[in-house]
Amino acid sequence: MPDRTVQQYETVAAAIRYLRQRARNQPELAEVADAVHLSEYHLQRVFSAWAGISPKRFLQYLTKEHALNALKASADSLTAAYDAGLSGGSRLHDLMVSCEAMTPGEIRAAGEGVTLHYGVAASPFGLALAGWTRRGLCYLAFLDNDLSERHTELLSQWPKAAVVADERGATALLEKIFPTTPQPGRLHLLLRGTNFQIKVWEALLNTQPGQFYSYSQLAAATGSAKAQRAVGSAAAANNIGYLIPCHRVIRESGESGNYRWGAERKQAIHTWEYAHARQQPDT
Repeated sequence: MPDRTVQQYETVAAAIRYLRQRARNQPELAEVADAVHLSEYHLQRVFSAWAGISPKRFLQYLTKEHALNALKASADSLTAAYDAGLSGGSRLHDLMVSCEAMTPGEIRAAGEGVTLHYGVAASPFGLALAGWTRRGLCYLAFLDNDLSERHTELLSQWPKAAVVADERGATALLEKIFPTTPQPGRLHLLLRGTNFQIKVWEALLNTQPGQFYSYSQLAAATGSAKAQRAVGSAAAANNIGYLIPCHRVIRESGESGNYRWGAERKQAIHTWEYAHARQQPDT
């Protein structure tokens, strides 16, 4: 994925930041363009090319009314998916995502005998650090001038593993996750967490792109209706960004809420998924 994609994301993130801060005032395109130092034409073109919708449509999408309606619409679909035993698998475009959990013994072994590959590559949401073993992807973090911290975080989970830098492998992996043209394929995730955290992450895998889910909905779907705070902690502990879509969880009020990799990035992913979901035929 070319560097131009990362540059587009940075421009769009700056526009999103401006729109979020002034959404109640409904700023005109000219105001947003001036804030990000582009002409109106150039901003409209870059934003639409990246997101698939115009800045004006995105501004409409930012409203609480949209978020609250999406929360209402998503409640039954999430519960039905979980009740049907679909946890652990999800369709992301044409990419089939499945997962398995590390055993306590494997966690205690700290990666001994394992080869951990890692690398930095471009994504539609900026640069990302990926980590994977022969059993699957175990780490995907978006970067904001914090590569050293994220690299340390990854390696701390596998202190006894043999470590291999693999930029080419990371690029191929990110292109599979974010293809220009969706292609059928499979991707396996290797999860490391408590039983409850893994249960929450599996429930998240059954959520739908372009939809929102509240902490209470997610707690109910996992059979722990009163565990909203624990659900929030599990979402915050997620080490595999985007693929385990904790970005789809918002507050009951319709507010977007916090995100491990930044509020603007969370809104950017919302926009991206919303636009792409509108383009997909019903299945």
